[in-house]
Amino acid sequence: MGSSLPQVYKGLDIITNKVSPQEQRLCRHHMISFVDPLVSNYTVVDFRDKAVALIEDIFARDKIPIVVGGTNYYIESLLWKVLINTKEKASTAPGLVTDRKVELEQLDGIELHRRLSQVDPEMAAKLHPHDKRKVARSLQVFEETGIPHSEFLHQQQEEEGGGPLGGPLKYPHSCILWLHADQAALDQRLEKRVDDMLAAGLLEELRDFHRRYNREKVAENRQDYQHGIFQSIGFKEFHEYLISEGNCSPETSALLLQKGIQALKQVTKRYARRQNKWVRNRFLRRVLQISPVGSLFVVTAIKSSTCWRLARGSLDGFVRVGLCARCLRGGPGPNVPPVYGLEVSDLLRWEEDVLKPALEIVESFIQGREPPAEPVKMEYDVNENKRSHRVCELCDRVIIGDREWAAHTRSKSHLHHLKKRRKLEAASRVAETEGDSGGPETLGKDSILPLP
Repeated sequence: MGSSLPQVYKGLDIITNKVSPQEQRLCRHHMISFVDPLVSNYTVVDFRDKAVALIEDIFARDKIPIVVGGTNYYIESLLWKVLINTKEKASTAPGLVTDRKVELEQLDGIELHRRLSQVDPEMAAKLHPHDKRKVARSLQVFEETGIPHSEFLHQQQEEEGGGPLGGPLKYPHSCILWLHADQAALDQRLEKRVDDMLAAGLLEELRDFHRRYNREKVAENRQDYQHGIFQSIGFKEFHEYLISEGNCSPETSALLLQKGIQALKQVTKRYARRQNKWVRNRFLRRVLQISPVGSLFVVTAIKSSTCWRLARGSLDGFVRVGLCARCLRGGPGPNVPPVYGLEVSDLLRWEEDVLKPALEIVESFIQGREPPAEPVKMEYDVNENKRSHRVCELCDRVIIGDREWAAHTRSKSHLHHLKKRRKLEAASRVAETEGDSGGPETLGKDSILPLP
């Protein structure tokens, strides 16, 4: 079962790295290519409702759901009770459907945060004014239900099995396989992934999609790269190239193309780092509990990792137990499923480091045995406040979270402002000292004449 936001939309198969028809024939895939590209208001609630129904159907057929993907909050919606239903959503067919959250996002971030502070001050204190999406969502929840977003969250947290970041696990017997690589190997693989996409016809795919779905919007200055499939990594990076192709010199077009390619590589690497950080913060920086039986399996992998494709000799054995490697990240709550790390830095060791241990872990969970491998564990600071609210008056910035504050106070920008202020304070003290001692800066013109 796919869990990647861009992959639910039809089209852009190359840039969203969808499984090929040949790969899909190896086992049944779900939640891929079923939403019209013109739909911009498909939400995580829509995804959850459809995916949960599929999971229940798979369970009813005595099968094991395997969730694979790349959008963090999509996975959260399946593993934990973290979402809030407001009004009924529209269908996945394109059309002029009003989405209050999208309307709110058009407003200024400071104004949005001010409005939220009036109706839900607790939630406002947890959200950065620049995080327009989350602020708009909290306002939408209040407007459509009449209940503050923070109150809904308290209700979820107070349920049995709930915790500071959300409600209880939906599926208590879950197992997470996390495919990870060292940074150097990952960066190299990411670069190659983009090159492989270009060789597979990426530019032709982008041109065709732009012509059919985006050219008219650009002409009317209403293109939107923040919602729907248009927010996918790899489309907006080529915006300048696509709108100027045929309207500029070949040299300029070539430069814009290279600019787009380099931007795609950089943003992909940045996103992979963010996903890894997310896994560690959400899954690993807390106490891990081992469930005795495995029912729902979640495969997590570096977004760019194509190691399972490159090791096709290993692919069949891996898929027969229902596992495949894409990219996904997990969610909140005190009851966190065990996370088993699988090292994929060296593709030549796929059998020893990935396939064999993964099969052993899965088999153990199916049979109700404790897996031979130990789950990944990391330190968790019980005193850390992820929602603390601080204002750095020196930098004129709002900082949310203890760790973010610590990082900010060590940042080059903050230290630069701190050094500048200290210099000004030192100069001010010198001036005051000289003034108090009657130094030349405070004496009049006559006072420096020689006495008779």
